[in-house]
Amino acid sequence: MKSKNFFERFANWATKFTGSSAAFISATLIVIIWAVTGPVFNYSETWQLVINTGTTIITFLMVFLIQKAQNKDSKAIQIKLNELIASNEKASNRIVDIEDLTEKELDQLHCYYEMLSDYAEKDEDIHQSHSIDAAKKNQDHKYEAFQKRHEEWLSRQNQKKES
Repeated sequence: MKSKNFFERFANWATKFTGSSAAFISATLIVIIWAVTGPVFNYSETWQLVINTGTTIITFLMVFLIQKAQNKDSKAIQIKLNELIASNEKASNRIVDIEDLTEKELDQLHCYYEMLSDYAEKDEDIHQSHSIDAAKKNQDHKYEAFQKRHEEWLSRQNQKKES
């Protein structure tokens, strides 16, 4: 593996630090010190500008740092999920790397999985099928078997009435 470049190491450190108790306590202390110095500077515009400028700059930079961390975490989670899908014999490999689909395509896929959920709710064993096609086929087979048993039962009821 490549060694991490300076920005990667800094981003990892900054992400860990800014999410720590020490960072929160430091920020709180800065705000308290700024507030306490208000009377010394007569609550001047310059005094207000110091905190406004500082927080604006930090917020601006944190947006990019947070997005970088989010991108890295998201990519790692996608890779882990792809590995789980690829390693499970019952999982459909068609959904590996679906993160590249458009929002509309993802919505359509979501609808298919809602249908799969509906079929699974009708099954006693949720592990019976792993795709919409297989779930529908399984459900159709169960329905046909039910219909056959029901017709046999009706036939027996009619025979009892006739006798």
